[in-house]
Amino acid sequence: MNKVKILLSFLLAVWISNMYAGNVEEVQIQKLTKADFYEKIMNLEKSPDAWKYSGKLPCIVDFYADWCGPCRQASPILEELALKYKGQIIVYKVNTDQEKELARAFKIQGIPAFLWIPRNGKPTMSSGIASSKEETKAMFEKMIKEVLLK
Repeated sequence: MNKVKILLSFLLAVWISNMYAGNVEEVQIQKLTKADFYEKIMNLEKSPDAWKYSGKLPCIVDFYADWCGPCRQASPILEELALKYKGQIIVYKVNTDQEKELARAFKIQGIPAFLWIPRNGKPTMSSGIASSKEETKAMFEKMIKEVLLK
């Protein structure tokens, strides 16, 4: 009898989660490998000296590492902003431990570091976060408005 109750509870939980799954708007932040970066952002080997963005929407590239505390603090803020600006910007993540060549190409010396890429024009690099979630979010929003959506 206990096995039947457990099975029914499990099935009910799966049914409820599936029922609400379509009602939650989700924006997925895309993790980039070097190959992905070359395809979606820019091929650094083909044009190492001239910046030519391949994307259709402005984007943020978050250079991070899993062990980095400030990176983990920035991540939910970026997810929130990716949802808020869905259809206007894209947020990508590059793990600097796994993609050392990309980190070197952009001279990443401290993380988190952010590459702000407008649709047209040159990208801007920034690093670090503010002392609070609210200040970090305001800092990111300012960069989105002044660099990406100008």
